Amino acid sequence: MRIDRAVFKKLLEFVKLFPHYTAGSNADLPIVGGSILSHDHFQGGGYVFAMAKAPYDRKFVLKGYEDLNAGIVKWPMSVIRLQGKDIDRIVQAADHILSSWRAYSDEAAFIFSETDGTPHNTITPIARMHKDLYELDLVLRNNITTEKSPWGVYHPSADLHHIKKENIGLIEVMGLAVLPARLKREMEELEEYILENKDIRSNEVLKKHADWVDEWISNYNIEKENIHRIVQAEISKVFVKVLECAGVYKRDEEGQEAFDRFIKTL
Repeated sequence: MRIDRAVFKKLLEFVKLFPHYTAGSNADLPIVGGSILSHDHFQGGGYVFAMAKAPYDRKFVLKGYEDLNAGIVKWPMSVIRLQGKDIDRIVQAADHILSSWRAYSDEAAFIFSETDGTPHNTITPIARMHKDLYELDLVLRNNITTEKSPWGVYHPSADLHHIKKENIGLIEVMGLAVLPARLKREMEELEEYILENKDIRSNEVLKKHADWVDEWISNYNIEKENIHRIVQAEISKVFVKVLECAGVYKRDEEGQEAFDRFIKTL
């Protein structure tokens, strides 16, 4: 599979035919891409993802494409949103952004387009209709690894692996947590341990969750009636951190200044 102009065109043509659907593609590099990279990997459906509800954080003028709306989305990951009435114009603009991103490096932000000939920058694209406008979200991805982060720098950090250590693909990018099946049984047992005040660290399976539970357990008056809701809420907070980890530009002042440096190159 490969993310390119043709993919942007296919996604937008799809939502032209099925305007009530969202359509997206996994990225085309390991770690930040789909589970199968040997063929196109599109996914779509009528579900309204949280990302679709996220507004622009700030808009910018994309030189040469002043007829389009362009801006950075208020989202844990690093997203450029394009809107317009002409599919071809959006495709051209998206291709320009993709080409620029593939070649872009910013050492201060630890973004390298390639190392030793191995490319790192790509995009996860998502298309939908927004009222009468075509909308294309371009999620900036980078799959660089280091000795400290062999699973990927822009990947869930080690302290989150007890909940989610798998790659962050298209569905997660849009805000729906795809969590490992093991958690169903683990969380059921964890809830029992919390209610019965058992030592979580004494359980070989559950002990990886102990530090996490220590962080929030004192914030609640936990009872049998609310334990499940509380655990789910805390898992949701972990998932937000997972998305923040996967964002190449963090949502702090330094990260957003670095994001703006890239925008200025477009």
